Amino acid sequence: MDIEARAHSEHPEALRLWLRLLTCTQLVEKDVRSRLRERFDTTLPRFDLMAQLERSEDGLKMNELSRRMMVTGGNVTGITDQLVAEGLVERIDVEGDRRAYRVRLTAKGRRLFNDMAREHETWILDAFSALTEREVATLHRLLGKVKDHARGSAEVSP
Repeated sequence: MDIEARAHSEHPEALRLWLRLLTCTQLVEKDVRSRLRERFDTTLPRFDLMAQLERSEDGLKMNELSRRMMVTGGNVTGITDQLVAEGLVERIDVEGDRRAYRVRLTAKGRRLFNDMAREHETWILDAFSALTEREVATLHRLLGKVKDHARGSAEVSP
């Protein structure tokens, strides 16, 4: 039973929508995790870390990676250690700060990430293939309104 099945017709439509969004997210994420494991022998957190580094040619400090990924520094360190051992990322000293370093993709890591990203894109496109382009655009716009409202509410909350 998925979490959406917990909602009943007497529940507010917004609650049922929330549960449907969670269910869809979980189903798509499960599929992506499975495909990353089968196709590339990797995990979603490793893919996510590499995606953050791919966007930053000069690399990122560990605390920045942690913030962007919304995980603890320990999680980032563990994943980084694995990727360094595999030659996919490298650590670079930060000038003027002997305790800090940046992490960036190696050429090998960039090639692998680009292969994974291409396939990842096709998996996501497939996940939304039941919708027309117009429906995707409408859903994107509507969820943007929810996102903006949620951000506004978070800024006002104590």
